[in-house]
Formats: sequence, structure tokens, C-alpha cells
Amino acid sequence: MSETDEDDLREAGRKLFAGEAGFIWAASRSDNLPPMKGVEIAFAGRSNVGKSSLVNALTGRKTLARTSHTPGRTQQLNFFDLGGRLSVVDMPGYGYAQAAKDKVAAWTRLIKSYLRGRASLARVYVLIDSRHGLKANDLEVLDLLDAAAVSYQIVLTKADEPKAAELDKRIAETQAALARRPAAFPVIRLTSSREGTGIEELRTDIARLLRERGVEL
Repeated sequence: MSETDEDDLREAGRKLFAGEAGFIWAASRSDNLPPMKGVEIAFAGRSNVGKSSLVNALTGRKTLARTSHTPGRTQQLNFFDLGGRLSVVDMPGYGYAQAAKDKVAAWTRLIKSYLRGRASLARVYVLIDSRHGLKANDLEVLDLLDAAAVSYQIVLTKADEPKAAELDKRIAETQAALARRPAAFPVIRLTSSREGTGIEELRTDIARLLRERGVEL
């Protein structure tokens, strides 16, 4: 891709996330999902990994997605519309040990049902805390995505916190873990919602994905 094309995608990504954005639907059960329409992306990750903060950073808004310092606060699939061109889904965090077992089971069923049966879902961005790396429950989600043949991309969050050497090690570990996973998108993104690191690059990735799906930007 030429430098001009890359600049065009970067600007398209900026405009996409700077435009109209609003909450449209919340689903706590698999039989209550909104009708499939257009292109959809989702953000998944362990509880308190920073999903809602990343959605807010991408759109340049502080309160579009509800954030909390309390793990497990997002308990449903929250759908947001970006100017009729893209639906963004903020998924419930997984792996929150202190939640009631029946609630965790319900969230797990909802996540699995959504991932398996959503034809409009173009990509899942799996958020991993860069301080800790991939954990067992992350690998379970990657297994599910591979089995469902749903494209996914790893986003390492809170990249402003580890030291540079530790961050390099985390990237190498993650790349090694993805090497033989068929549905994994090969580019790993480093982000910091607090400092804005990687936000422009992620917007550009999403704009590229939409263009590949035939969405006019």
C-alpha cells in the first residue's frame, strides 16, 4: 500500500470515530441480540482490561461506554452505532473470579452464543493487559474464535505502564502464541487509553477492515 493510501485510511479512521456515535442496544441474553445490520466489530477481554476506556478513547468521548474501576461492571453486550457505517460492541469482561458462579456462567453463554452466530461480526479485538500477558481464560477465548472462524486481533492495553524491555518481551510472547492460530490477524497493537498511544493506528486498522468489506468511508 502506498503512503498516500495509508494517509487516506488514517484520515478515514479519524473521521469515522469523530462522527456521530451513540448507544443503540443492550443484550443480556442471546435471544435478545439486535438484528444483524452492516459491519460489526467487538471488543473482548478479561474484566478490567480497559475495553470501555478504549471505546471511549477511539471515539474521543469520555462517557460513550460506561467505565468503572470495579471489575465485572459491564454485564451485557452493549452496542454502539457509528454514523450508520459501523456497529461497535463492548462485551462483558470474562474471568472475574469474584462474581457469582451463575452470573459468570450466564455471561459465558452469552459471549459464546454471540461469537458463534453473528454473521455481521467482521473482527473481534481481544484486549490483553500488557502488564500480565495472555492468561488461560484468554487462550480459551482464542480457541473459541479459531473454532468459529471469527477474525480477531490482539490489542495490548495499558502499554504506558510496563518498562520497555518488559513490553518487548510481552509482544514476543504474544506473537509466539498466535503463530499457529488460523483466525488471528498478525498485527498486534499497543495501546494506552490514558496517553492515546496506538489509538490512531487502531482506527486505521478498523477503517481498512471496513473498506475491505465494501463500506464507503
